[in-house]
Formats: sequence, structure tokens, C-alpha cells
Amino acid sequence: MTTTRQRQRMFGNIRKLPSGRFQARYLGADGKRRSAPMTFATKADASAWLAKTETQTIEGEWRAPELGRETFGTYGKRWLAHRQDLRPRTRELYAALWRLWLEPAWADVPLAKMTAEGWRTWWVETTAAHPGSTQPAKAYRLARAMLNTAVDDGLLRVNPCRVKGAGREMAAERPVVMPDEVAKIAEAIDERYRLMVLLAAYCSMRFGELAGLRRSRVNPLHRSITIEEQAVELANGTVTFGPPKSEAGRRVVHFPAELVPMIEHHLATFVGEDPSALLFVTPGQRLAGGRRAPGVALRRTEFRLHWEAARSAVGMTGLHFHDLRGSGATWAATGGATVRELMARLGHATPTVALRYQHATLERDKAIADRLGALFSAGRDEEGPVASVRNLDEH
Repeated sequence: MTTTRQRQRMFGNIRKLPSGRFQARYLGADGKRRSAPMTFATKADASAWLAKTETQTIEGEWRAPELGRETFGTYGKRWLAHRQDLRPRTRELYAALWRLWLEPAWADVPLAKMTAEGWRTWWVETTAAHPGSTQPAKAYRLARAMLNTAVDDGLLRVNPCRVKGAGREMAAERPVVMPDEVAKIAEAIDERYRLMVLLAAYCSMRFGELAGLRRSRVNPLHRSITIEEQAVELANGTVTFGPPKSEAGRRVVHFPAELVPMIEHHLATFVGEDPSALLFVTPGQRLAGGRRAPGVALRRTEFRLHWEAARSAVGMTGLHFHDLRGSGATWAATGGATVRELMARLGHATPTVALRYQHATLERDKAIADRLGALFSAGRDEEGPVASVRNLDEH
């Protein structure tokens, strides 16, 4: 009869060292003779380790130990260098997240030494040191993506980034402004950017989409704007143009008829005749005789000066330009827009973000309750204090 000890010794062998401890050795799936990375106090411990390694080998989960010796610092830099598919702004964001949040804590840690507990400790300490910041969540998602690739590359058996809820951004609730407040800001800002404020709110457009909007994309007759390009300002101040931010890509949004005269005025006053002319540009350098040189692509940093002056003039210093987009989405939800309709208007490929704007529709929910109350009252008036249940089979 074959004993348990004999079965274990069919995979690897154990020897007692002069120190009195036990060493486990085995033949790896790659055909190389290997030793366990540690010695054991008892022979039973060494046998248990060999049994676990044998199971990993049989199930295809065994990895050569040296593969995980590469540090996260080396692997992370290589991962970033190989991601040629990233857009310029995304590449800058990833580089900053790596440099500021991941590299200082993890650069010297071998991949195989990373644990879920280690990442959980990092997450708790980092979020506690930076309350309210969304950067740790972004950095964690980047690390998780890197280590998912490491698993695909065979360098890790499992991804150690398994901290529940760590990749979720808990951004502070942003204010929702009303149409009359938007109108006040639009009146206070430089006239060449008045329409920009209105389109941000009533079409829920991002700053980059507005800065990249061209004459040919605006159709006053059909009250539509085609969004298929955005302006991206890089860290060095240059502006490039590329596809919209969202995975949903190109989309068409419609604007209210009340904005048509303003759009036509803006096109006639501030936009060149060329179909590719940008709707919103810098004022341009003042020339002799009061003329100005043609403006160039609008940078966020330059527009911010006009925005801050306008919001200060109307006493709304805490408002962000992006809040106009969220406010417009909330108005649409209050008006009855479905999640699918909000997704299309906002340019979202998934309902996650669109759902945020439906939480603020309490007034609409109250109106629904009022209509139900009217039905209740009508039922009481018709059939007494308590309306009877009608038989659906009655004709």
C-alpha cells in the first residue's frame, strides 16, 4: 500500500539541513530544479508546502518565483511606456498619478511581495492623509490595471489590488444652479464667452467640447450641435484636438429654440466664415486702429480668468464651470428625461454617472405624489370614504 508520505515524495523531496531545519526541493513546471524560498522547522511543514506547490502545478497556477522578483517600479514604468494607445491628456494624468501616488510607496516592492493587506493599508493611510481628494481612487485604479496586466503576463497568479470600494471616487456633492443664476453669469462674462456659458448649461457640454466646437458642427436650423471633437490642453500649455472624452464618442445634442438668436449673433460676430473656424477662441492681440489679430484655441487657464471674474460679480465664487454641465443634466432629469436619454445627452457609455443626476429630482417626485393624491381624493369622492376595489373581470 502506498503511504501518504510516499505520495508526497513523488513530488519533490525533503532533506534535513545541518541547522536542524528542513529544506523542500522540487522540479518546477519549467523543468528546472528549485528549492522552497524558506526552510521549515518540521518535516511536516515542508511536506505541506510541497503539497500546495504540487496542487498549483497540477491546476496550472504555478509561477516561476523569479518572475515576481521584478519591482513594481520597473514594471510600472514599462507598462506606461508600452501604452501607446493613450490620449495625450490621459498619458499625462497617468504619469502624474504614478509619480505622486504610486512610485513613492511601491517602487522598490517586488511584484510577488505585494499583498491585499499591503494595498489595504496603503489605501487607508492615503485616504486618511488626503480627505476629500479623488486622486487616491484614481491612483488605485491605475495600479489595479497595471497589476491585471502583470497577471496576464504570467508574473502574478492573482492581482493583490482587492480592496473593496477602493477604486470608487467619492467626490464632494457639487451645487446645482438655477436658470436665472446661469443667466446672471452669462450677462456678467465677456460677451464672446456668453454663449459658452449657456451651452455648457443647456447642452451639458464639457469645457473641452466647447473649446473644440467648430462652425460646421452647429446647425441653428435644426437646433443641433454635433460633438465629435474636443480641445485638450497639455501640461506644457499647448492645445491639441482629439475625439470626445467619453467612450460613447460622437453625439448630437439639441438646444432650446430660445438660444437660436444668440447663436446666430455669436456666429456672425465672433466666428470666422471658414467651416472649421472655432466658436470660442482667445480675444487675440489688439492691433492698431482697434482691430485684433485672429484669436487662437482657447486654453482653460485663460478662460478661467473670465469665468472667475463673472462668478465673483454675481456672488457665486464657489461655482465651477463644470457645475453648469451637471446643473443642465439635473434640469433634464427633473423635466422627465430617462437614464438612457441622459446618457445620450451627456455622452456617457454607462448609466453610472447619468444616475447621479436623478437623485436631485425630489420636486418632480413630490409632483408625482401630488397627482397620486388627487387620484386618491377622486376615489373617495366617487365611492365614499374608502374607494372599493373594482373587479377587473367586470365589463
